Amino acid sequence: MDPTPAARIRAFSYPEDYPAARHLWQTAGPGIHFRRSDEPEEITKKLSRDPDLFLIAEIDGKLVGTVIGGFDGRRGMIYHLAVDDSARARGIGEMLMNEVERRLKEKGCLRSYLLVTTENEHAMRFYEKRGWSRMDTVYVYGKDL
Repeated sequence: MDPTPAARIRAFSYPEDYPAARHLWQTAGPGIHFRRSDEPEEITKKLSRDPDLFLIAEIDGKLVGTVIGGFDGRRGMIYHLAVDDSARARGIGEMLMNEVERRLKEKGCLRSYLLVTTENEHAMRFYEKRGWSRMDTVYVYGKDL
């Protein structure tokens, strides 16, 4: 019998989950860059668009993981997959990705994208094992508006 409590996946609840999610994003390591789009005003905008794609994992009521999915009606996007150090290597990232991918597919999404920082080799291996393919055909550009 496994004594480790099971993680539960559920929709993000604002404002209750925000402090713990913010802390996770700020301490998750090199892959998550906390930006202006992660401030409360922007999170409420995200939740007004597709709240069912903003998921958390919790164990015994403690937030231990997040993933944010986006869908524009044509393509999907994945943001902020993060798992707390204390809960890593327990399948939580996989659970979050399985659920957000299932929900995107249910909405009619045929293809989704995600960005990985160049130094985050652990994340690259994680996504490649899950069937994501690296796209060397594009350069990613960004601009603050």
